[in-house]
Amino acid sequence: METKRTTMNSKKTWLVALAICLLLATISPLASSAPDGLEKVAEDNGFSEAGHNSPLSIVADYVFPGVRNEILATILAGWLGTALVFLLAYGSARVIYQLKGGHARP
Repeated sequence: METKRTTMNSKKTWLVALAICLLLATISPLASSAPDGLEKVAEDNGFSEAGHNSPLSIVADYVFPGVRNEILATILAGWLGTALVFLLAYGSARVIYQLKGGHARP
């Protein structure tokens, strides 16, 4: 019975974490129109144009392609990134738990 309760609490924790991350991805584009810290430093020091586009870019400039509303496009890109990172973290946690012989699944 304890294992079942632990599993349910673990699932609830993962779902709450996902909900919080999706909420933050939703409101973050509304926070500021100023560039992020790294971009600001690059602009201030004159090397922002020296950067190269990543060949692994899924959603360039945090804007989901095909969506005309820039805020909505940014939110969708944030959701996609959040989902990918969440799935990677959750999958890694499950593999590590199983390799260590854990009884409760994350």
